[in-house]
Amino acid sequence: MKPSTQRRARHAAALHAAHDAPRPDAAAGSGASPAWQPVCRLDDLIPDAGIAARAHGAQIALFLTEAGPFALDHVDPFSGAAILARGIVGELQGHPVVASPMYKQHFRLNTGACLEDAAVRVRRWPLRVDADGVLSIGRPETPCPQEADHAPAAAA
Repeated sequence: MKPSTQRRARHAAALHAAHDAPRPDAAAGSGASPAWQPVCRLDDLIPDAGIAARAHGAQIALFLTEAGPFALDHVDPFSGAAILARGIVGELQGHPVVASPMYKQHFRLNTGACLEDAAVRVRRWPLRVDADGVLSIGRPETPCPQEADHAPAAAA
């Protein structure tokens, strides 16, 4: 086996072991997911860029800026595509934002609000970093938003 394949296999085994380990904040015997799910190390994030992760059964876009780490839903409410992590990260109107790569709407990283359409927002996810630098995602602060009215309708 090539050394790079061995490293990936060891990393995958470590992730599975961490995922399968019992967590004190998980409800005992209920089968519920824990309140906080570790997703990566903070130093795995690339400044001013996004990555996609899966936690609590949802696709989440993670971003690291000078203001700190942020997490939003990965699905663009205007197009319905899971693309926000691939958006351009910057600052607009004094707030850190991500521009959706599909239709270029800007979403505030700290609130999820769309700057172009005040009626639309993406869900924001709480984050915490433990002493070892592991970034964990908490349960969402708001329920799953409804699909935007201007999202394309399914073909009949």
